[in-house]
Amino acid sequence: MANMLIKGGTVIDGTGAPAFAADVRVRDGAIVEIGAALSPDGDALFDAAGCYVSPGFIESHTHYDATMWWQPDLDPLPGYGATTIVTGNCGFSAAPLSDEEAARMEMIKIFAFFEDIPLGPFLQNVPWDWRSWPEYRRSVEANIKLPTNYGMFVGHLAIRLAAMGLDAWTRVATPAEIEAMARMLDDALSAGALGLSDNLHDHDGDNRPVPTLIADDAEFEALLAVLEKHAPATYQVIVDTSMRQTGPEMLERLARLTKGRKLRMQIAGAIPTLEYQRPFVDRMDGTVNRMRAEGYDVWPGYAHVPPTVTASLYKSLLFAQSNDYVWHEVVCAEGEEAKEQILRDPEWRARARDSWDNKAWKHSPFGNPAILILTNPDKGDGPVDISVKDHADSLGIHPSDALADWFLKNGTMSTVDMVPMAKDEDLTVRLMLEEKTVGNISDAGAHLQMLCGGGENVMLLTKYARDDKRISLEHAVHMQTGKLSHFFGLADRGEIKVGKRADIAVWNLDEIEVRKREKRYDVPDGKGGITWRFTREAAPMRLTLVNGVPTFENGAYTGAKPGEFLAPEMEKALYSEAAE
Repeated sequence: MANMLIKGGTVIDGTGAPAFAADVRVRDGAIVEIGAALSPDGDALFDAAGCYVSPGFIESHTHYDATMWWQPDLDPLPGYGATTIVTGNCGFSAAPLSDEEAARMEMIKIFAFFEDIPLGPFLQNVPWDWRSWPEYRRSVEANIKLPTNYGMFVGHLAIRLAAMGLDAWTRVATPAEIEAMARMLDDALSAGALGLSDNLHDHDGDNRPVPTLIADDAEFEALLAVLEKHAPATYQVIVDTSMRQTGPEMLERLARLTKGRKLRMQIAGAIPTLEYQRPFVDRMDGTVNRMRAEGYDVWPGYAHVPPTVTASLYKSLLFAQSNDYVWHEVVCAEGEEAKEQILRDPEWRARARDSWDNKAWKHSPFGNPAILILTNPDKGDGPVDISVKDHADSLGIHPSDALADWFLKNGTMSTVDMVPMAKDEDLTVRLMLEEKTVGNISDAGAHLQMLCGGGENVMLLTKYARDDKRISLEHAVHMQTGKLSHFFGLADRGEIKVGKRADIAVWNLDEIEVRKREKRYDVPDGKGGITWRFTREAAPMRLTLVNGVPTFENGAYTGAKPGEFLAPEMEKALYSEAAE
């Protein structure tokens, strides 16, 4: 750990209070002194003149559960001041696991599909040497060192599959199975899980509702009763406001299931912010307001970045999640030859045209070929930077046929970009300014060939505070530091205060930006080779400290991995007592 004096900077302390000039002294991984004109007293000196000194940023919603095993540098997060990641979101977690091999593989396949991560590295790089969640925590702490701290939810999907095996897909649980799930959840929360994550949103590549959508009220009530005993553990759940648009009904169901319970809830999609979601915003906003008035501790989760992805024929759930399961057949086909054979098949083409016209959601990319841009031919000469619709119109053919021909001409490794979806910026800023909301949701660590969520936190500082001045710089910092540490029960960090852990970012507002996505070939493909992912260059921070150790300094990642497992405060004490 570095004993360091960060001198000459302007402190934004993470509480939302006005910035102030001060030096910050760090010793033994903690902040020990804040004041003017402090002398080095044997400490290493870091010149922060012209810079802001803030708490390190908390990535509130990531899916690094698997990728951290083969990408433990968490690139590009250190260069963006990230000091804590939260994993296990959306009901997906790596533990608990069933004793049945088929059920274990089902959970791995679910994770690989929904988070768009190749299956090979899951099997090659993750040891899977656990069954229970406490065993999972011990394996992570023993085998992985990270440049950020990490807190982990336990997922309802994983619990259900562990208790029910493959039956989790098809039926409600028996009382004995519900009791087993409750025990698994209690074990995880006692071992320091941040809480229970859940999914009332997804269907898989075969159009099956995920197992948590099969669960009845009795199952939810049993799990929520366990969760309630473990405050400040939280409940994180995603509802569907993008595909089948069941979000309004699911939000009402959650209100009924949690009525009278002392639970802190983070509901992703509770107040949706995209323009096409406007028809049900008022209803869902009204439900949230009613819940709050009745005493519910409900925090809508939202993203400040509009959905924008790259679609490929090799690793993309975008077709299936657009309800276009005909084009998804191409994604599922193994190898270039098989994919090309499907794309040429007249019978498939007829079904594909029908799917685009009559089955793909009208608000999805494949219901709107004008927002699909031909951008990255692997071979051949394009065309590029033209929409699928305009390209099809120029040829006088159906957009589905035009896209199929483009892939055949330019190679099945070619990719297509989606224009960012229109967003209600006024509503987004309103959610930023509300006291009880969870922001800085990025999905980093997932969808490796579709997007790069890592680094998008900086947009809060640049676009919204510096450029558009829609929020103050102090609030932009508070949203991703002190506010989130309070929400997750991480009381020892998230603020620049004496006694807090030294998770600190130092940055010059004129230097930082969200850098463009770029391909990097460093992902194991599970077959002895490598494939690519999206990442981006550093913002950059001048300095990122995690527990007092520099992880980013002098324009580069230092290679240090001082991250620690973080649990809600009450759970830390419980786990320590159990270990003794």
